[in-house]
Amino acid sequence: MDQRMIDLVDAFAKGTLDRREFLGRLSVLAGGTAAALALLPLLENDRAEAQAVPRDDSRLVAEYIRYPVEKGEMRAYSARPKGDAKHPGVIVIHENRGLNPHTEDVARRVALEGFLAIAPDALSPLGGTPANEDEARAAFQKLDNQQTIKNYVAAVQYLKTHPKSTGKVGCMGFCWGGGMTNQVAVNSADLAAAVPFYGMQPAPGDVPRIKAAMLLHYAGTDERINAGIPAFEAALKKAGVNYKLFMYEGAGHAFFNDTNPGRYNKEAADLAWKRTLSFLNEKLKT
Repeated sequence: MDQRMIDLVDAFAKGTLDRREFLGRLSVLAGGTAAALALLPLLENDRAEAQAVPRDDSRLVAEYIRYPVEKGEMRAYSARPKGDAKHPGVIVIHENRGLNPHTEDVARRVALEGFLAIAPDALSPLGGTPANEDEARAAFQKLDNQQTIKNYVAAVQYLKTHPKSTGKVGCMGFCWGGGMTNQVAVNSADLAAAVPFYGMQPAPGDVPRIKAAMLLHYAGTDERINAGIPAFEAALKKAGVNYKLFMYEGAGHAFFNDTNPGRYNKEAADLAWKRTLSFLNEKLKT
């Protein structure tokens, strides 16, 4: 998929392009309106596809829960292995489409690896993620960023004290959720491990506040996000933060999302997942 098309989708998702301008520019790149419309299914997520772990998997306890935050409650999807054993907690943070079936599926994948996973819905203060993806994108513009960070930091405390938790907590997120994962690492001294996938970096001056070990995944063609890597890495080194950084050459932004054939890169996704599980096991189970 042409990276320029992916960049257009990202601009539309951020709200910097309206739908008419988005389709107009896509038509130019695709060679016509008909071709652009034919490409849309490849550029947009197919939430029904790529469910790796069934919702009713008998090995798991999966349910919707609520946890307390400063200004009320957050709704979240929770998944953990069946049984009475305690497990480390992992927060899974969605893209800027909100809490959808793909993110819930990722939470179940995490749970099957022996973790207590929760995927909070960032749009809970606005009534939750709407079914319409365009409405979900637009809703993100209405969130209070600092309050949203606090809502995710509260998830760390929820998992740390959960009766089925060992008390160790990690966080992982994708795209918008990757940037939020970085913010959770900055703002929670109790976070033990953080895995942002192609996430916006925190301000260099905030990096010394990070106590968690960091595993950073970036896509080779993701110029906008990658532009922030040098300053972030320099700050990580200066602050003595424990981190590893991997660049997946040839992969584009959102390469892990297997519901989007226009972005998904199986080779990069599989390798990043293998590295992520190894990292979480090392930092949370030992």
